[in-house]
Amino acid sequence: MHRRTLLKVAAAASLLPMPAVGQVSRAKTLRLIPHANLTVLDPVFTTAGITNEHGYLVFDLLYGMDSKQNIQPQMAESHTVENGGLTWLIRLRPGLMFHDGTPVRAADCVASLNRWTVRDPFGQLVGRALDAFEAADDRTIRVKLKRPFPRLLNAIGKAVTPPFVMPERLARTSPSTAVTEMIGSGPYKFNKDEFVAGAKVTYSRFEGYVPREGAADWLAGGRKGWFDRIEWHIIPDPATAAAALRAGEVDWWEWGLPDLLPQLERDPNIRVQVTDKLGLYSILRFNMSVPPFNNAKLRRAIVEAVDQNDFMLPISGNDPKGYRTCFAMIPCGLPHSRELGASFMTPPRDLETSRAAVKASGYNGEKVVILTPTDLPSLYPLGVVAADLLKKLGMNVDLQEMDWGTVVQRRSSTEPVERGGWSIFPTNGGPLFIGSPPLNIYIRGQGAKGWVGNYDNPEIERLVDAWLGAETDADQDRIYDAIQKSAFDSPPLVPLGQYYPKTAFRKDIIGVQDFSLPTPWSTRRG
Repeated sequence: MHRRTLLKVAAAASLLPMPAVGQVSRAKTLRLIPHANLTVLDPVFTTAGITNEHGYLVFDLLYGMDSKQNIQPQMAESHTVENGGLTWLIRLRPGLMFHDGTPVRAADCVASLNRWTVRDPFGQLVGRALDAFEAADDRTIRVKLKRPFPRLLNAIGKAVTPPFVMPERLARTSPSTAVTEMIGSGPYKFNKDEFVAGAKVTYSRFEGYVPREGAADWLAGGRKGWFDRIEWHIIPDPATAAAALRAGEVDWWEWGLPDLLPQLERDPNIRVQVTDKLGLYSILRFNMSVPPFNNAKLRRAIVEAVDQNDFMLPISGNDPKGYRTCFAMIPCGLPHSRELGASFMTPPRDLETSRAAVKASGYNGEKVVILTPTDLPSLYPLGVVAADLLKKLGMNVDLQEMDWGTVVQRRSSTEPVERGGWSIFPTNGGPLFIGSPPLNIYIRGQGAKGWVGNYDNPEIERLVDAWLGAETDADQDRIYDAIQKSAFDSPPLVPLGQYYPKTAFRKDIIGVQDFSLPTPWSTRRG
């Protein structure tokens, strides 16, 4: 299979015209090409990375993670722990205000936390220990626990789907319904009237935002609005995106296509850098709610058939230094993660043996629908390679190509494939966002209450609870190994390796953090 065939989107003609710059001057406008199209606006409703990035612009949060992976107060001024760890009092900073001019109250935070504990996997663990979130007064949140939960700040200060604070009236929206009115208290306001899905998303600086003192540090510190206006230009064709960056029509391309990065690196006006030194943990996600992958033996046979190099090379520009293999159910490069799958995943693979394993699993020719996004070069080839492999294994494959926004919508379906359902889709995530057992939605075994695909594994959930009380490194090593063993025995996914994406931006843009998300609150024009 030729790489140029896999990345045919890179050679396509321009799909969208460049949106015109508004009335705000170029110096005060940041024009970014995000890694995907924004289709779902509610950052608590979905785990989609692009929605999470949108959420950090519009909403603020009680605590945020800094570059040392410590959880720091953000909206919170301070907190105290009383009653043997059963009562937490979180005091809000004064002067916090929503974009509609109303003050942020503890009641807004309580409603936001309550919705989050239903929707979010880590939040659900908090919910098990929770007696109640209460507003002691307008600036004080009282957290009453049934049992101590020492990792509470790790939960509410995590980097993906934290409890973004919304006005109480919006936070009372059912957790199963996406909020569409974007009123937050973050550094930027969402311009609803300018939003064109698939083309343009814009934000205006919120003059009423009160940042913390000090410099921005990842998701913590002084998150200031350095630009009056932020524009997201949705350009799914990589060649068009690269040309726009070189011409100065945009300032920043979040994830550059590896094939095109060498020419960008030679441009004296452009800087290219790795966004995450740990790489993006790449996977194929199974749908375990419908045949054929409700069969754990078949899923295990697919895991054992995969050669990670076949998947990683096409998305890294055929550069072996652009990725690393990772034979683990937990991202490599983090504490407590060992490659427990190396004994049966290390190349070379034997196709005849894999075909026999698929047949022995009981697979009976059921259709396998693979969803792959044409507008994400770091994911599109993964779906194409998966389709090629599964066909060689004798499976009945239907590869369906679509934009990432449609994948995000389709993947929530639990219908059979004949009624719009799905079997597999590729995705990836930053190791810091899924690095601990409660955060790792990819292998949490919560069934219908968990992430898409309906992975039900009570043993993993028991081990996650045990990890919350683990005090020593030895205890954590033991729990991590047990979680991986259970996940490999009944796989919810296929580990594909860790890809090192690079971001590209004009050299007059300074303050770009060494972080896997763009952080415009640290970025300004030099």
